Amino acid sequence: MDLFEYARTKTMKSEAPLASRIRPRTLEEVVGQAHIIGKDKLLYRAISADKLSSLIFYGPPGTGKTTLARVIANTTSAEFTQINATVAGKKDMEEVVKAAKDNLGMYGKKTILFVDEIHRFNKSQQDYLLPFVEDGTLILIGATTENPYFEVNSALISRSVVFELRPLEKEDIRVLINRAVYDTERGMGAYNAAIDEDAADFLADICGGDARAALNAVELGVLTTAPGADGTIRITLDVASECIQKRAVRYDKNGDSHYDTVSAFIKSMRGSDPDAAVYYLARMLYAGESVTFIARRIMICASEDVGNADPQALQVAVAAAQAVERIGMPEAQLILSQAVLYMASAPKSNSADKAIAEAMRAVRERPAAVPVHLCDSHYKGAAKLGRGIGYEYAHDYPKHFSKQQYLPDELVGRRFYEPSENGYERTIRRYLEWLHEE
Repeated sequence: MDLFEYARTKTMKSEAPLASRIRPRTLEEVVGQAHIIGKDKLLYRAISADKLSSLIFYGPPGTGKTTLARVIANTTSAEFTQINATVAGKKDMEEVVKAAKDNLGMYGKKTILFVDEIHRFNKSQQDYLLPFVEDGTLILIGATTENPYFEVNSALISRSVVFELRPLEKEDIRVLINRAVYDTERGMGAYNAAIDEDAADFLADICGGDARAALNAVELGVLTTAPGADGTIRITLDVASECIQKRAVRYDKNGDSHYDTVSAFIKSMRGSDPDAAVYYLARMLYAGESVTFIARRIMICASEDVGNADPQALQVAVAAAQAVERIGMPEAQLILSQAVLYMASAPKSNSADKAIAEAMRAVRERPAAVPVHLCDSHYKGAAKLGRGIGYEYAHDYPKHFSKQQYLPDELVGRRFYEPSENGYERTIRRYLEWLHEE
């Protein structure tokens, strides 16, 4: 390295974006992805022991694929080389392979090749690497935002361990934001920066698990905000929303705004106003509310407010909850919208809610024994105790119904379920009336 190259490298290091400067250097500094780098996990053990095989890191942008590669570079005794598949050609790969052979032959030192955006390599480029991965000349680490089982040659996949990285949790993003703002060595602490709690919450929510997006917003906020009277550069909620180009909805997940919005959302579905319901859904999504939390509220509404007036509602709600967990944002908003509009447009009945409330009250009021003829008659000695004797099997009777006593003696005649006249419950009501006709 000549003097000019040294100066350029030093300048780039000091002027690099915050997301690059603050990147963890050791496994202990890595935040999130505990499912693959927890202390008892395979990848953690492999990196710590410097016993790596070829790897493919797969996940959305900003989840730590390059970070894990750089941690490996800092901890391994092997030679570490990095290329980007968007700009690298065959000549670049030939030079890497030649250097790897020299290192292995002269020094007995392995070479780790990190290929960022490996899905950008065409088939012939990927095929070129295959024999050198197979014979151990190279240990390949590929990073991709695309499904590697579709975008990476099956031969390379079969020689690699695939690790899927997930979007970071809000708490993980908060840790990184605070580290970036207050770290005086590599972060923005030298600028005497500070960030308000609601601004940090907003960025952690709105970035969608992308750490790079949150850190870029922090850097832009610090560099473009004038110091206050006390000399502190303070990132407020307004500054944060400007820097990430999303307007902050006043929505504190632990405060009144959160509960007010959720309340309005539920009451709009219950009140059969699909326009209002989808509006409040949009407010929650825009503010970064958890899609699983929203899905839970829809499932509750399906039973509490729609009930048997439309038994399909619960199926729609459960299917939506399962789908959003598998798909994630932004597509999950379409599924939630469909479910919300279904609930708001469905006929309503709270008969199920009333029924269980009354039944729970009856249970609390007094203990009541199960009628003897309904008891289990299969265990040893049951017959001698009279258990199950006199039970009338419903299917042996007209209408598949027997007018025997089912409630305990103390509750005979007590009504818990009163079907409404709405939707399918009208059919249920008529059916129960028909069963009890003399």
